[in-house]
Amino acid sequence: MSSDIPQSQEATASTEGAPRPAAPMGPRPARPSYGGGRPSYGDRGDRGGPGGPRRPRRRVCSFCVDKVQRIDYKDVGRIRRYISDRGKIDPRRKSGTCAKHQRMLTSALKRARFMALLPYTAEHVRGLMSPQARAMAGGPPPPKPERAPFRPAGDFRPAPRYGAPPPPAGAPMPVAQQPAPAAVQPPPAPPRREGESPA
Repeated sequence: MSSDIPQSQEATASTEGAPRPAAPMGPRPARPSYGGGRPSYGDRGDRGGPGGPRRPRRRVCSFCVDKVQRIDYKDVGRIRRYISDRGKIDPRRKSGTCAKHQRMLTSALKRARFMALLPYTAEHVRGLMSPQARAMAGGPPPPKPERAPFRPAGDFRPAPRYGAPPPPAGAPMPVAQQPAPAAVQPPPAPPRREGESPA
């Protein structure tokens, strides 16, 4: 019976129940290098490559740099930068402030809101925006300017560059524009004699 089965099948039939021998423990071959030491297209330097961890750049607290001891709620120009476009206070991970200054900044922003120096909600922010900025943010388009009233074709007169428009031909001149009549000189007074009082 063994003569009927070829050698390869006979070897597999005898090892079906036996455990498989362990692979030889030698050094693994080196993995193929895609691109070598050059950075890949997704690599952004210190942030890590496509497989590496994404390390954001360390942000420095602007209040610590300027050595601010106390954040004033009336300094609206400076603290307005730490409110989002929806009126929310930016978190530390976004603003980059330290924990101490973030607490001071939060209380200053809340005081400025209470004093109506800063907006509370996105609706308030939209109210402070110009119509063009509101349209760019996805709001309604700005209102169109008023058009001049319709005039028929025969009544068209170009406006003068300077001054009031000239009156139409044949119309009487307004009283204010009529030339003033020549001023009448009063007759000269007779010469006075000594001792007479003026009359």
